[in-house]
Amino acid sequence: MVQHNIYKSVDSFMEMVVTKNPGEREFHQAVLEVVESLWDFLQENPRYIHAKVMERIVEPERVILFRVPWRDDRGEIQVNKGFRVEFNSAIGPYKGGLRFHPSVNLGILKFLGFEQVFKNSLTTLPMGGGKGGSDFDPKGKSDNEVMSFCQSFMTELSRHIGPNTDVPAGDIGVGGREIGFMYGQYKRLQNEFTGVLTGKGINWGGSLIRPEATGYGCVYFAEEMLKTRDESFKGKTVAISGSGNVAQYATEKVLQLGGKVVTLSDSNGTIYDPAGIDREKLQFVMDLKNVKRGRIKEYTVKYKGEYWEGVRPWKAVCQVALPCATQNEINQAEAKMLVDNGCICVSEGANMPSEPEAIDVFLKGKILYGPGKAANAGGVAVSGLEMSQNSMRMSWSREEVDQKLHGIMINIHETCVKYGKEGNFINYVKGANIGGFIKVADAMLDQGVV
Repeated sequence: MVQHNIYKSVDSFMEMVVTKNPGEREFHQAVLEVVESLWDFLQENPRYIHAKVMERIVEPERVILFRVPWRDDRGEIQVNKGFRVEFNSAIGPYKGGLRFHPSVNLGILKFLGFEQVFKNSLTTLPMGGGKGGSDFDPKGKSDNEVMSFCQSFMTELSRHIGPNTDVPAGDIGVGGREIGFMYGQYKRLQNEFTGVLTGKGINWGGSLIRPEATGYGCVYFAEEMLKTRDESFKGKTVAISGSGNVAQYATEKVLQLGGKVVTLSDSNGTIYDPAGIDREKLQFVMDLKNVKRGRIKEYTVKYKGEYWEGVRPWKAVCQVALPCATQNEINQAEAKMLVDNGCICVSEGANMPSEPEAIDVFLKGKILYGPGKAANAGGVAVSGLEMSQNSMRMSWSREEVDQKLHGIMINIHETCVKYGKEGNFINYVKGANIGGFIKVADAMLDQGVV
């Protein structure tokens, strides 16, 4: 077969991506990681090259940008940017979170949407990939201001989404409150009660353990990785970054499995508690972050321990690290520090938290490294289960959902092992990327040039 491919190397392909998408650093980083993993596989399977699947898969099917005007408590009009990147719908409706944070821009959302395509494919559920959000910052805003913003945001977004088209969820800055305000506006505009958003309240179509799902899933994935070396969480010291939803429930699950969590963090710094963050201390953190919306530093006022101002958790001695905060939060030096201090397992609860140089350190050190698209797929997996429950007009028990989530994370791990085995070592990056790619690429080929 003639290979209609002008790209002779990863570098030449990336040159095209960078030229077409200037200044979008996070997006370039996400594409490079996938292309490097897939390159040899593509040469061995030239049908994907012939059909230019990679060229198509790096382009979103649709990008929507819009203004979001809203009124603050002083009666003044504020204006934010709104985005939705509908990346790939080959295997199902677009699915992915909405992020409200000042750092949100098109490049970050394209990186997240691109990652979401592969992550959703790995769950084996029928979900395409998308991502959206706004540069609006809910921190420091009253409930009325957040509601005003959410209603304006949904007024525009509503014309582009639907239960069979695009089903957004929450992400950083978008929790139960924001989902509720947006859902109410969607219902008002469309005059229908439908499963258009996930992460809904339990009383009106939400799924049990959806808030817990990303954190639980991240720990379940780490547990499977540890099993490959006859290890478990029992007696292990664990460093976790972040203190929001994912970090909180990752901590809870680690405690259930017999591990000891010694760190949590926020954008200002890290708390280090060598005695361990037990259930009572975790409850304090949940109240501090979810209700009072305070800073993690307040933990050290109530409990003993250290506060590391402006420092991330990775200097803590640990056997397992769970980055659960945000992208690019582990650099090369921090990765080396983790490995040198005896860390044997890194499972990513956040999206792309490790810089490429950090990933190289983990892979060269032959430690267990679970990339976000595999390790944090638990959140979107339970979102998919929520969609199923909505479609069937029924709800499953907490135990049923947790059991299904656990099963999905075990399956994702098996897929990564299948495609990532390199002798005695499992390259989970390669396994996740190839495993996620095949399903989407084959669906794209089946559906023709669309």
